Amino acid sequence: MARAGGITNAVNVGIAVQADWENREFISHISLNVRRLFEFLLQFEATTKRKLASLNEKLDTLERRLELLEVQVGTASANPSLFTSSSSRTMSAIHGR
Repeated sequence: MARAGGITNAVNVGIAVQADWENREFISHISLNVRRLFEFLLQFEATTKRKLASLNEKLDTLERRLELLEVQVGTASANPSLFTSSSSRTMSAIHGR
C-alpha cells in the first residue's frame, strides 16, 4: 500500500505543478494586458493633449478675431459715416472707380 500512496502523492504533486503553471500563465497574460492598456492610455493622453492644445490655439485666434470684429462693429455703430466712407472707398477700389 505504501507504493500506491507514493503514486497518489506523485500524481497530486503533478496536478499541483500543472495548476501552478496554469496560474502563472494566466497571471502573465493579465500582466501583459495591463501593460498594453497602460501604454495605450499614455499614448491616448499624449495625443489628446496635443489635439486639445491645437484646438485651444485655434479658439484663441477666433476669440481675438471676434474681439476685433466687435470693436469694428462698435466703431461703425458709433460713427456710421466712417463706415460708409471707407466702404465707399473700398467698393471704388474694387470696381476701379
